[in-house]
Amino acid sequence: MSSHSAFAEAADALADGVLGALSGTGGAVQLARYVDDAPDTLAALAAVRVLGADVFSPHLLAGHPLPAQDAAVVVKAFDAFPPSDAPEEAVVARRDHATAVLLARLSGDDTLRTVAPAPADDTAPGPAEDWSGWSVRMAQLAPLATLGLDSPVHESARRGVLALSRGVSRSILRRDFPTAVRLVRWLAWLRYEGVELPLDPDIAAEHVRLVGGPGPRAALDLAIARHFLEQRPGTAPRKAAHT
Repeated sequence: MSSHSAFAEAADALADGVLGALSGTGGAVQLARYVDDAPDTLAALAAVRVLGADVFSPHLLAGHPLPAQDAAVVVKAFDAFPPSDAPEEAVVARRDHATAVLLARLSGDDTLRTVAPAPADDTAPGPAEDWSGWSVRMAQLAPLATLGLDSPVHESARRGVLALSRGVSRSILRRDFPTAVRLVRWLAWLRYEGVELPLDPDIAAEHVRLVGGPGPRAALDLAIARHFLEQRPGTAPRKAAHT
């Protein structure tokens, strides 16, 4: 098996574990045990890096505490796969920094923010000139659509409600359901924030659930979106940590 295949399988397995913890069907995530029991430790650490901020979903959305040994695993994953500061990897840098911000918050150790500093260019252009390309980038940044974060990306999402809605429709028409569900996740988060939407995210989420056949990571995106959709709009706490 190639390393790429091993990493992908490990990411799917971890996504299943996070989904089970979030839904209450699989107990706690237990990152340390997941890595210790993995047949390929490096692939398991890569999975932690791939899921990024989403590994914290049961802690943020379901109130599970983050054990110190699990926080240490996230740090170890950053040691094994250091964040890049290359300009062409700005999306990855923003995802990494969001992971570091949530790690610091949940662990109570603010110094852990430094495992992935904020990108040098921390601006987030809006969708004015290229809504389709922008919506694809926002889909890649879907792990930021969670509790406890606020950043230029989130401000861009607030300004780009129509573009996100167009992105959902376009992705569904193209049968690109992984992208569609990531954008639905942004719309669900925005509605939770109290933003008025031109597209009903409940209907879009149900459509993707019925016809999309999502894999473990898309299923996790959908579960997180469902968490926000089941809350009363406008009930987001003020104010999230700025990333």
